Amino acid sequence: MLSASEVLVAGSWNPALACDRLTLDYDERHRRRFRYVAEGGTQFLLDLPRVTVLQEGDGLKLDDGRVIQIAAAPEALLEVRAGSAEALVRLAWHIGNRHLPAQLAADRILIREDHVIAAMLEGLGAVVRPVFAPFTPESGAYAHGHGREGGERAHAYVFTSRQGH
Repeated sequence: MLSASEVLVAGSWNPALACDRLTLDYDERHRRRFRYVAEGGTQFLLDLPRVTVLQEGDGLKLDDGRVIQIAAAPEALLEVRAGSAEALVRLAWHIGNRHLPAQLAADRILIREDHVIAAMLEGLGAVVRPVFAPFTPESGAYAHGHGREGGERAHAYVFTSRQGH
């Protein structure tokens, strides 16, 4: 069976050269070792040296030299908005205080669907609505590399725990 042990960071390779594509949600993109069948039928074993969060546009280099393109699948999320930048920052603090993965933007925060957290945020003045979108949360302070903000990005090694675990 083919294996992939090298990640080509998005922007460092030409996606037009991909032999196949693999669309995964956030949890499925957070792996070290797993067997996959890509959308065009290419079967391979992901075999990375450590747990890595694969990002939209990354490539997985197969041992025969071909590359599988990674795509972020849409998933059920909550969009959190506030009446001001100050209020949104306050909401972000409450989300972070609960160690929840969050995708941050200037005007909104995306988090995983969770009715308890949604009720808490609404109680703090947030406007919360369900959305279906790719989820690419911030990698966190203890991740290696430069996050999603451009520049040369190393992949995040996630050391966070989930709420309630």
